[in-house]
Amino acid sequence: MSVIKKLVTLLRGSARELGQSVVDGNATRIYEQEIIDAKSSITEAKTELTGVMAKQMQTARDIERIKADLLRHEDLAVQALNKAEEGLALEVAERVAGLETELNAQTQAHASYAMQVSRLKDLIRAAETRVREHEREIGIAKTTESVYRATQSISESIGATGSQLTSARDSLERIKKRHEDLADRMAAAEQLDQEFGHRALERKLADAGIGDSDKVRAAQVMERLKARQAAAAAAPGTTTTTPPSAP
Repeated sequence: MSVIKKLVTLLRGSARELGQSVVDGNATRIYEQEIIDAKSSITEAKTELTGVMAKQMQTARDIERIKADLLRHEDLAVQALNKAEEGLALEVAERVAGLETELNAQTQAHASYAMQVSRLKDLIRAAETRVREHEREIGIAKTTESVYRATQSISESIGATGSQLTSARDSLERIKKRHEDLADRMAAAEQLDQEFGHRALERKLADAGIGDSDKVRAAQVMERLKARQAAAAAAPGTTTTTPPSAP
């Protein structure tokens, strides 16, 4: 399938260097167009997926129909044998054999469609994840591109006016530091999200018995009830009533 090939190419394509995409004047537009093309391929793949799923459902219905037909003809063959109609029973048996062959073919087709459906779903999910990653990268690239334009403007200013060399160089260094700080912050944020995401933190707190989880609240209620029970038992005049034994 041509659409599957497009998705495989998308998934196997090497990652683009961010610096190249912002240095090249046309890289950002090309990158955006590639994302649009990838989304179009995903839409086509989903259309193909619905077609394959429809065939899978059709073969499932055919399998059930053939099975019912098989049972009916086997019953007819037995009835023919019971009436000593062996010739007629043989004809029915030949029909049964043909139905069994048809059932085997439909079963194989159904398994093939199921495999294609599973593969297409996996490819579509992976492609959609990759497209979202590229969309985030293009947003970062656009931001960084403006920094490069400022850097280029300063460099041109330095070449045109030698007297401004010192101040321009300082400005260039500040821009470079801001660019590096942006890259470091993005890398740090990604690392923190992977290692200490919100859900991971909540899970660690719950495991440690910290927070407002149901388990923590239940433990607090149990402690309160036990304290109340102990206070009631220690109060003067408290007697324990023993239930009467069964006769």
